[in-house]
Amino acid sequence: MNYQNLITESRNKRTTDLDACTSLEMVDLIQKEDAEVLRAVKKVRKQVAAAVDEISDALRAGGRLFYIGAGTSGRLGVLDASECPPTYGTDPEMVQGIIAGGIPALTSSIENSEDNAGMGRKKIREKRITENDVVFGISASGTAPFVLAALEEAEARQALTILLCFNPNINHSLASLIINPVVGPEVVTGSTRMKAGTATKLILNTISTAVMVRLGKVYGNLMVDLQVKNQKLQDRACRIVMALTKVERKEAERLIMRAGGDTKVAIVMGIKGTTPSRAKKILVESNGILRDVIGDIR
Repeated sequence: MNYQNLITESRNKRTTDLDACTSLEMVDLIQKEDAEVLRAVKKVRKQVAAAVDEISDALRAGGRLFYIGAGTSGRLGVLDASECPPTYGTDPEMVQGIIAGGIPALTSSIENSEDNAGMGRKKIREKRITENDVVFGISASGTAPFVLAALEEAEARQALTILLCFNPNINHSLASLIINPVVGPEVVTGSTRMKAGTATKLILNTISTAVMVRLGKVYGNLMVDLQVKNQKLQDRACRIVMALTKVERKEAERLIMRAGGDTKVAIVMGIKGTTPSRAKKILVESNGILRDVIGDIR
């Protein structure tokens, strides 16, 4: 592999005197480069939307989403996956993150793990990936053997494969869908935790959020499937119930308690004046889409 030809490994002509800059000059340079990230991400919006549609269909049909990456890419995938259950009440099996080097790599650098193609294949086999699942590879360079081998194994199992990378001349046969915004050379040559990492976080945020909206985890802009696990979330759930049912706080708290902490069920109970069991049945019949149950409430 001739890495020097990759954009993610090339030198940024605008930052060649970085070490001679004042602190303020460095901040200005970094922020100027970061501004390019949003422009690059916007240019791949159609590919991102296609990923949302494909993943939504797979999860709705009972499939799973696996992010897989190494280093910063892997950590960001694990982060996005780990935030789905508390925010949207998903089963932890629905969205999972796999990082080269395993759990220790989340807090310590295990750089050579990204070269372990065999381990990438093994992870896919261990997860018993099927044609119902989506394997979402993340590799800033688009060359990490751990990620590419995992995608190859997933393809062999007829799973939908997606690759997020930041080099334009990527082999488009590596995955069913390629998302490759060109954020340009990094401020510090090869430090893809910077612009590539920022773009990765933006894109994963967008995809997972939009997918959860498609799955009915959001009504309007309210996270109606959040898990009531702490005081802040209890208060948020209460305010959501109050906003949609138009009841006072004490009644909202009572509804949530009767619903066993299930915010969406509490909302249906409050609006339909029904029991928890009946509210749950109504939601099941509507595939969990609250708007189909309560209509448009402003």
